[in-house]
Amino acid sequence: MDILITVKCAGICRFHHCFMPEEEGAEFQKGDDCIIQIEKGQLLGKVTKNIEVIKKHPVDTEECRIIRKATIDDLEQYQKNKELEQTAYQICETKIEEHVLPMKLVKVEYLFDQSRATFYFTADGRVDFRNLVRDLAYELRIRIEMKQIGVRDEARLIGGLGLCGRMLCCASFLGDFAPISIRMAKIQNLPLDPAKISGLCGRLMCCLEYECSTYEKIRKGLPRIGERVILNGEEGKVRAHEVLNETVVVEFPDGRVLKQKAKDLKIKQRK
Repeated sequence: MDILITVKCAGICRFHHCFMPEEEGAEFQKGDDCIIQIEKGQLLGKVTKNIEVIKKHPVDTEECRIIRKATIDDLEQYQKNKELEQTAYQICETKIEEHVLPMKLVKVEYLFDQSRATFYFTADGRVDFRNLVRDLAYELRIRIEMKQIGVRDEARLIGGLGLCGRMLCCASFLGDFAPISIRMAKIQNLPLDPAKISGLCGRLMCCLEYECSTYEKIRKGLPRIGERVILNGEEGKVRAHEVLNETVVVEFPDGRVLKQKAKDLKIKQRK
């Protein structure tokens, strides 16, 4: 029987799912540094989840395998790669200026085995970087890959602190980006001020999705805004919700306003 080992690659929040026979994977534990083999080459990563026994492989999973646990020499090699990335970044920025290309370099990533260097950049449109690639390959003597990314991926690569004061979700634990809509903010009664619901990338914050399903589930058990309800024999109208408390704000004809648990209210029958 095979086991599934989830590995987070160093330097970028990207997760790979590696499969191996149970007897071979028994030596790996959560937190172990390891070297993995993907289609493009080798990467240094860390086991991030408990080992799972699986019955069959998911069809849409990228082929990936763990080569070995990382050694001290491997960790030193990774640090050397980081220095090479900084040098490559500076060279690439210089070449971009020389070729007057309308692009912004975000990050350079070397594969662990130094078989390829990926240059991540942002641009408003398509960029003809063929001459840039030729110059980089000549200077660095390595296979070059240019990858255009969006603003959300840029934030993931650069990292930083969100409004909550914690490391950005996309740069720490999120695997794939989920679709986020303004409707999620409305469901949670959040202010629709872009400065309060947007992340460093300028897009709606990924965390808007986390509690949205809970709010939707609770809302289904609450009377609608404007609904007429009976409380202690008096008729009032629902003016607001406090969803997580399962409480509604009821306004009475004489102007009184009360907060009450939704379970204590009766919906007035419509004629």
